[in-house]
Amino acid sequence: IGARLGAGPGLPLKSGQAIQSQDPMDATVAAARKLTRWQASGIHLLISALIAAATLAVMLLVWYPPPLFELEGGLGLVFILIGVDVGIGPLITLVIFKSGKPGLRFDLWTIAVLQSCALIYGCYVVSEARPAFIVFVKDQFEVVSAVELTPADMQQARRDEFRRLPLSGPLLVAAEPPSDPKERQELLFLAIEQGRDMRHFPKYYVPYAEHQQTALARGRPLEQVRRSEPEIARIIEQYLADSGRKEADVRYLPLRATRGWGAALVDARSGYLVKMLPVEGQ
Repeated sequence: IGARLGAGPGLPLKSGQAIQSQDPMDATVAAARKLTRWQASGIHLLISALIAAATLAVMLLVWYPPPLFELEGGLGLVFILIGVDVGIGPLITLVIFKSGKPGLRFDLWTIAVLQSCALIYGCYVVSEARPAFIVFVKDQFEVVSAVELTPADMQQARRDEFRRLPLSGPLLVAAEPPSDPKERQELLFLAIEQGRDMRHFPKYYVPYAEHQQTALARGRPLEQVRRSEPEIARIIEQYLADSGRKEADVRYLPLRATRGWGAALVDARSGYLVKMLPVEGQ
């Protein structure tokens, strides 16, 4: 028993010897008493930055594949996340920290709870704004964020996989217009009055594979893009030079997002989406 309590292997505790607490928070408080408020705030800032960097990595690698982070306003979301998470904890620590202060444990726990709540709120905002679907509609791709889709509309989807918001990144789908003329008219009125068009209604979604050939037929070769949109053509040419692809390997389609337009490149043989590029000034 003495060995387990820290009195040394095989040695009993001496009479009256105090048992040291194993509470990690006690160790934290003891170490904190040796720090200045600037040192404590700096350590807190470093830990907060590491957590924010990990969260940002998830955003970029999973929820916002390039260039959707830029086209969907991801920079603004990062400022919110950094402001409420990285800023709030170290700032409070700088203000209230005092070496040897009574109640230091309570203060540290309070800051941890406040910062955790701020991080949860920031992640919630980011998750609500994340791209949920990339929809091929007529002759272009359109990005739909999670917040644009209502639960009622999701439940009307014809396929089970489109009745839930994806958590592992946006799904590539196509939208088929309704065959009923009356329904088409109603959809037109919704687009005019509420700004909600076919991409906002999962009941029109079908797997993109069913419309790959349509996308391929609507795609434009780079030579044609050079004549009509030279700035976009230069961006595509840069991508081709960096990736080693040939001009004949891809076709161009517009990409519509919340904060602007991008370029979508589909394979010139299969019609599958191979790359999305940001377009400055669009």
